Amino acid sequence: MRAFVFLITLAALWLSRPAFAQELNCKVVINADQIQTSDRTVFKDMERAFAAFLNTRKWTNDNFKVHEKITCAIFLNITKMPSIGSFTANAQVTVARPVYNSNYETVLLNFADRDWEFEYLESQPMEYNDNTYINNLTSMLAFYAYIILAMDYDSFSEMGGTPFVQKALIVANNAQASNKPGWNPLSSTRSRYSLVENMNNPQMADLRKNSYTYHRLALDTFEKTPDQSRDKIVEVLRNIKRIWTIYPNSILLISFFDTKSNELTQILSEGNLNSRREAYDILSAIDPKRTIYQSIISK
Repeated sequence: MRAFVFLITLAALWLSRPAFAQELNCKVVINADQIQTSDRTVFKDMERAFAAFLNTRKWTNDNFKVHEKITCAIFLNITKMPSIGSFTANAQVTVARPVYNSNYETVLLNFADRDWEFEYLESQPMEYNDNTYINNLTSMLAFYAYIILAMDYDSFSEMGGTPFVQKALIVANNAQASNKPGWNPLSSTRSRYSLVENMNNPQMADLRKNSYTYHRLALDTFEKTPDQSRDKIVEVLRNIKRIWTIYPNSILLISFFDTKSNELTQILSEGNLNSRREAYDILSAIDPKRTIYQSIISK
């Protein structure tokens, strides 16, 4: 657990930490079982190179000690190799953070990106510039580095991840000229571009503000005041329902339930019956595909 978050005011720390160490502790896993090739060393080299790109680069001006690094992962499933050095894949991106006064880690994001196309040759340099599109691979990795940072910072201070949302948006805008999938604003409501557009949309800002309420004001206080924490989470669900009535297909909203449905069910299955019923009514209305919420009121 980051001691600075709980010992000193969040605002002072996030704004004044001097540069010290890299921010990410990202595990990269490459699954290339579908690819038929005699030289499989390139896939292990990919894991090493992608992880090094994410974990050894400074993405912020803030100070992270080793135990404060953000836990995240990219699971890349390579589905095609049209030619030597050219790959098509889908990715699962996750990020988690510890919950205060517990041994529990809560997942902040669990996002599926089905539009990875990139070129990579073994031991090639990983070139990247925030202001210029160089190649699709480093743009995608940098994009998710900033999304991961945004999710983490939003969970510790209200809208704290805004600088990183802006940086992710710059990456996405720069990459549009490449005509690679996932960057086109009109291609899909579930693309990486749609994700950052949702995060940058002022009319959807409450979804990001809810992250602070849910994680800092509810989960981090749950051990001491569980009933009040559950009330905060129900408040979050009310806010989400208001946004859902306007943006029912928002990928940021869909991603929230993909990430939090099990956790919500576990937390809300105890406590005040009226709150449980309200939570169930909201969840079953805006996320009807999951039957897991029935257990909230079945006890």
